[in-house]
Amino acid sequence: MKGNARRSAVCGVVSALMMLWLGTTAAAQSPRLKNIELCNDVGRTSPESQMTACTALIDGGRQAGDTPRLLAIAHNNRGNVYTARGEYDLAIRDYDQSIKIDPKNAKPFNNRGVAYQKKGEHDRAIEDFDEAIKLDSGYASPFANRAESHRNKGEHQRAARDYDEAIRLQPALHVVWNGRCWLRAIVGELQAALADCNEALRLQPEVAATWDSRGFTYLKMGQWDPAIADYSSALRFDPKLASSLYGRGLAKRKKGDSSGGDADVASATGIEPNIGADFARYGVR
Repeated sequence: MKGNARRSAVCGVVSALMMLWLGTTAAAQSPRLKNIELCNDVGRTSPESQMTACTALIDGGRQAGDTPRLLAIAHNNRGNVYTARGEYDLAIRDYDQSIKIDPKNAKPFNNRGVAYQKKGEHDRAIEDFDEAIKLDSGYASPFANRAESHRNKGEHQRAARDYDEAIRLQPALHVVWNGRCWLRAIVGELQAALADCNEALRLQPEVAATWDSRGFTYLKMGQWDPAIADYSSALRFDPKLASSLYGRGLAKRKKGDSSGGDADVASATGIEPNIGADFARYGVR
């Protein structure tokens, strides 16, 4: 259900696709140096421009004065663009090349794990997150991403430990607080979940997934009005978020608004036909 939608906000977020910086000068004049800047996303370039620039660097091969790391980073960053586009096999191919060139860098292992995770290959993803953590135990993203894969496998205690560690390492990362909120809501630790969602919203209030998580927490607490309000906030940011439509529909039904609830539920199932089964699996009907 919302796991994937939540992580795409997260993954786009935590996710944890961390960029590697080439460290070139900002005053680049040559086309090659300009490509380095664009591939590095200096100035928040468009994904298309970043893709073109990284590809030009890769196709140009290693030149005099380059370190091998430059091409490794270009492959990693192009992989990030492919992942954002949902082209996971192409992303994995680039991350493979980045790792082959620079096997001691934790970031392409983490990013390749994200691509496998988005394909639903959680065991394979965990292998990459494990390797990223082995290479850099102070890197929060693979802990957060591994927690997501453990959660999707139903391994809630392992997921909780990884979320705790990610928060310890990077407490300002709102998506990790949201991830732990969602996990705690699933297992019924509702007051703790509420506190985590509140912190996530304090850090970043304009994320649909976090309002959705808190709405779900209120729904499980039987607090219908706050649940409806939070789901409505989520839908302002993402009008097609099926979990928020379905959750709001359930809350409206509980309040006696059958017609309004039925309309929301129908809209949700039109977007995601199995959404009701997902809610039922988490103990909400």
